[in-house]
Amino acid sequence: MKTIIFIAVNKSGSSREAVKAAEQLGYYTVVFTDREKQIQDRKEYPDVHQLILSNLSDLGMLRNQIESLKLRGNEIAAITSFVDQHVYTASVLADEFCHNYLSSDAIFVMENKEETRKHFSAEPYTPAFLLIEEDSKLDMKTSIEKVNYPAMVKCSKSTGSKDVFFCANRNVLLKHVTRLREKDPGETLIIEEYIDGEQYLVEVLVFKGQIRTAAIVKQEITRGKRFIITGYGVLAEVQPGLEEGITKIIQSIVSSLKINNGAFHLELRLTDRGWKLIEINPRISGGAMNKMIQAAFGYSLVKETLKMLLGDSPSLERQTNQFVFTQHVIIENKGVLEKVTGKGRAINTPGVVEVYIKPRKGTFITPPLSMGHRYAYVIAAGDSMEKAESSAKRAANEIVFHIREEGQKNTRIE
Repeated sequence: MKTIIFIAVNKSGSSREAVKAAEQLGYYTVVFTDREKQIQDRKEYPDVHQLILSNLSDLGMLRNQIESLKLRGNEIAAITSFVDQHVYTASVLADEFCHNYLSSDAIFVMENKEETRKHFSAEPYTPAFLLIEEDSKLDMKTSIEKVNYPAMVKCSKSTGSKDVFFCANRNVLLKHVTRLREKDPGETLIIEEYIDGEQYLVEVLVFKGQIRTAAIVKQEITRGKRFIITGYGVLAEVQPGLEEGITKIIQSIVSSLKINNGAFHLELRLTDRGWKLIEINPRISGGAMNKMIQAAFGYSLVKETLKMLLGDSPSLERQTNQFVFTQHVIIENKGVLEKVTGKGRAINTPGVVEVYIKPRKGTFITPPLSMGHRYAYVIAAGDSMEKAESSAKRAANEIVFHIREEGQKNTRIE
């Protein structure tokens, strides 16, 4: 049977929708997971035909498990991942076990922030940065004397805003560098200039060298202990100047990395010095991104990505063309969730397409230290961004998380 193997899957979001899309395309779906809870909750994954507990960092184990599948008659059509830090692993395995239409070398650069910065160091869209490596011979305190403030410091393998810190001055930077060094002594740290400006996320699909921009999304950032993206606006219409600048950067990246086929997303900021690349990831953005694009344009980007991975021509032809805004909900206090109210009122708000509540009763929830601490979202559509955003924010304000002892309300959406 023709099989698609996925390295890791989340319970919801783009990675889960990719598995469902593979099933809809008629493929047998296999997921390698390192989460024992997913094995325990097996009934919640009916779209996964086979769920296998694995050590996802052990390539030898993964190779043996793939060989076992082949011996049982599974014909491996594709090996992929839509989850942080596993895309390169999946591509390496695809090089060995099936026809891989992607470039593992390009994925390696995109998946690691250190490699991204080094590869594009000469480009005008790369922020000024400094690497502090494990075996650096330079004294750390001497090195950071070169830094202009404010600055950002992050681990090269950080994802979802984890281990990313804003530093207003030298003392704050030293504190965070010391903390990150203690947490993971072998990790390269990246210190870079703080970029101020409007932030955009751009979803890109490349097939046989043809670049297709799937979506341009304006992001709304809430700054607390971390920079958390709480709002996403999918643009049904893009100003020509904006689109032209983004397209030039995409073309530069595709050319530099020699991408003939691939899927990736960029996060860019528009500054008074032009565009600056915040990060690049070799996959569709997680969370609600696929559903946002589907609500805006009528097609599933994960499904079209799978077609590309199988060597088939993907189609990004728009069936609809709506502005879409997604409002994520974060909380102000930590504690154990007792109940959530307001979902019904939220879903009945005019323009709302979907309401999703992530945690269950009894879950310990906290103010956000990463993107994973966003506990609900509302997707709304409209014939203008103002209408879509207004509907999403109004509906999100209906949702209240009741938390034992520590407080009870979500962050109100202004």
